[in-house]
Amino acid sequence: MKKYWFIFKSELMSNLSYLLNILGHFIGFFIHILIFFYIWRYIYSDPNEIIHGYSFIQTVWYVVITEIVWSVVGGRFLVRKISEDVRGGNIAYNINKPYNYILYSVSSYLGEVFIKSVAYFGLGLLVGFIFLKGFPDINFIQFIAFLVTGYLAVIINTLLTIFIGLFSFIIEDSIPFYWLYSKIMLIIGVVFPIEFFPKVIQPIAKLSPIFAVCYGPAKLFVAFSWKLFLVVLLAQIAYIILAYIICSLLYRKGVRNLNVNGG
Repeated sequence: MKKYWFIFKSELMSNLSYLLNILGHFIGFFIHILIFFYIWRYIYSDPNEIIHGYSFIQTVWYVVITEIVWSVVGGRFLVRKISEDVRGGNIAYNINKPYNYILYSVSSYLGEVFIKSVAYFGLGLLVGFIFLKGFPDINFIQFIAFLVTGYLAVIINTLLTIFIGLFSFIIEDSIPFYWLYSKIMLIIGVVFPIEFFPKVIQPIAKLSPIFAVCYGPAKLFVAFSWKLFLVVLLAQIAYIILAYIICSLLYRKGVRNLNVNGG
């Protein structure tokens, strides 16, 4: 694991110089939150109104947290990089390198987005506090537990992004699949809590990555319970294991086909 830690630190140090660029991209995040703040304030004509179990403050904080998690990863670049490695045949040479390609990709990308995640979490919470004049009812220990699920959500999203990138073994360009994935996550996971959707959709959404990546961490922040934390944590561990296994199988099958075909 030391080599993956070294890869993580190397990417982390190399991206420290791009902090101003990260702050520039945060402007788009701020605009999104501003738009949703006024949309939800219009919907909640009465500040004390409860819609599907959420108050106005809880709903806006939900959007803030899901926007943070989603904005941190921004996996389009990672999908394009993996797709180019596959199409160029460079990925076949990695099988002889002294590291696991999947773990290398995860470590490298997490190092790349770590500074971004710290900046977005800090500034995102500040923006939410300014708009809503306070935080949800969550203590320090619960906040640490929420942060754990938040970073696990980033890892899951990274693995799923790698999986989509590896689809380039099957089709020429996997970017359209990432576009579809991102739009589903954005509409069902980021913009609205699962409870706002028809009941027939809710069980499906809670079994999907939406629960582990977006809904679970955000729900813990706005309405924390240790029972929910345990459910979210177990779901995230299961998704990390499952996503890693699927990525590894797809990678091995793809590299084997490349070698057989002389790629």
